[in-house]
Amino acid sequence: MPLLQDRVALVTGAGRGIGRAIALAFAREGAKVVVTARTAKELDEVVEEIKSAGGTAIAISADLADRNVPAQVVAQVKQALGPIEILVNNAGIGSSADPRPVVDFDDAFWDLSLAVNLTAPYLLCKAVLPDMLARRFGRIITVASIAGKIGTLHGAAYSAGKHGVLGLTRTLALEVAAEGITVNAICPGPVHTMMSDRRIEYDAQRRGVSFQDQEAAQTLLGRRLEPEEIAPLAVYLAGDVAGVVTGQAYNVCGGVLMAG
Repeated sequence: MPLLQDRVALVTGAGRGIGRAIALAFAREGAKVVVTARTAKELDEVVEEIKSAGGTAIAISADLADRNVPAQVVAQVKQALGPIEILVNNAGIGSSADPRPVVDFDDAFWDLSLAVNLTAPYLLCKAVLPDMLARRFGRIITVASIAGKIGTLHGAAYSAGKHGVLGLTRTLALEVAAEGITVNAICPGPVHTMMSDRRIEYDAQRRGVSFQDQEAAQTLLGRRLEPEEIAPLAVYLAGDVAGVVTGQAYNVCGGVLMAG
């Protein structure tokens, strides 16, 4: 039997990259998947791929930087498919969008980064919890980053936000562990995504090296990770078999971090 048969899952930032890979992996395991992001075209492509394989999926185009939107998205999912049983907080803004040292950091970009990377996960968790508590079952998974455990040069907002979601993860895990709800985080290292491409371009130019050399130096593997290499851990954490795993922040980083 599929690991997530008929579970209702919401995956944010699911139009591409890690979110897309997780949404497709969930669907293969039988979940009814709702994907959300800002770009409708990318979401529609994910939904079409899931439906073509016989799965159930719907798309909700939304900007999670708006504080009113997370609760609205959760309400839409509940109306369409029922209460959310699995929440994956994946949507995020990376440091590559506007990398600067703190002394020159753009305050508006700080606010936007924290709104998407920290406040939106908080609001989504808050919105799904009443139904999870009533049903005494829930899986909350946040895609954080190894930047939630170490600093990021010229990426203060990103690192601060990712440190913040790990604090949220651990605190919420303490609060709901006895209620059948698990709360965990995945901390990827450098992953082959559009956002990562821009960061590598920035660092390569800053260091005066080629894109290829900068990319090869990202992990001990000599390459970046692929989004599909992150998804299996999300599937595991979303399943019944992971019911005793909570409050954890797992590194999937190609050996960049050996501890923590």
